[in-house]
Amino acid sequence: MNFLAAGAEHNPILPLWQEIVVGGIAFIVLCFVLMKFVFPRMEQTFQARVDAIEGGIKRAEAAQAEANQLLEQYRAQLAEARTDAAKIRDDARADAEGIRQDILAKAREESDRIIAAGKEQLSAERATIVRELRTEVGSIAVDLASKIVGESLADEARRKGTVDRFLSGLESTGAR
Repeated sequence: MNFLAAGAEHNPILPLWQEIVVGGIAFIVLCFVLMKFVFPRMEQTFQARVDAIEGGIKRAEAAQAEANQLLEQYRAQLAEARTDAAKIRDDARADAEGIRQDILAKAREESDRIIAAGKEQLSAERATIVRELRTEVGSIAVDLASKIVGESLADEARRKGTVDRFLSGLESTGAR
């Protein structure tokens, strides 16, 4: 009873029963308001945030997949371009080799033509020189024979016959 008597004086550690009732009612009202209005709104916000994060991840994965696809297309185009460049380079080399062969063939033909023309010219000059030498050798031989024989071999027909015999003799001697 002392406790009740002491209750007239307020104990700061123990609350009054009226405060407990008012605090309990306020707590129940607060819990009702939180569960009815705040928690569903928070759940919606969390769900929206989860959807945004998951959507962002899905978008990022889709963008990554698209980037990978574009990278593969780029690599394929690059490989195709390299193949085309190699083909063009090989074609150019083949064309250059064909042109080189054509130029070499033309140069050989021109060289052969020049050599043939030179040989013909040499043959013609040789024939001219041989004729001139025959005439000169014939004249010298006739003069020499005239001096040796002591008679004039001025007659053209005789002189030609003598020169031809002399040169035939020389040729037959040289051929042995």
